[in-house]
Amino acid sequence: MVDIYQPWLLGWLGRQGLANTDAEDLVQDILLVVLKEMPYFRHNQRVGAFRSWLRTIAVHRLQDALRARRYRPVATGDGQVIEQMRQLEDPDSPLTAQWEREHDRHVVGRLLSLLEPDFQPATFEAFRRVMLQGQAPAAVAAELGISVNAVLLAKSRILGRLRQEARDLIAEV
Repeated sequence: MVDIYQPWLLGWLGRQGLANTDAEDLVQDILLVVLKEMPYFRHNQRVGAFRSWLRTIAVHRLQDALRARRYRPVATGDGQVIEQMRQLEDPDSPLTAQWEREHDRHVVGRLLSLLEPDFQPATFEAFRRVMLQGQAPAAVAAELGISVNAVLLAKSRILGRLRQEARDLIAEV
C-alpha cells in the first residue's frame, strides 16, 4: 500500500503547492490515518470507493494542518490551497475528477511496473503498445516479429493479471 500510494500522494500534494518536507510529513499523517482506520473501511463495491475514502482523509488532514498553521503553501496563498481542498470535498468538482484520473493512472502504472518482471520482454512490449499506446495488434505483431495471436494473447494474459492484482489490492483494503 505504501509503495503504491506514498509517491502518488507526494506528487499530488506538491502540485497543490506544499513544500516537499511539508508534503512528506502530511503523507505520513495520511497513511497513518489510513492504517488506523483500515479495519473500519468497508468497500461498497462501487468503483472508486477506496480512492474516494483516501481523498477524504487527505483533504481532512490537509485542512487540519493548514488550520494549525503547520504547513505553508510554497507558491500560493493559504486561500488558494483552502479553496482547492474545498473543491476536493465536492465529488463533482473538476479537481476531484483530476484526482481520480491521476489516482487511477498512477495505480495502474505502479501495478504494471510490479507485473512487468513476470513476463517476457516481448510479451510486455506487445501489451504496452496495444493497450497503452493504442497501436493495432497487426502492426505490433509485424514490428515485433510475432503473430497477431501472440499479441492478443499477451494483451489477455497481462490484463488478466492486472485485474487480479487490482482485486487483491482491493481485498487487502
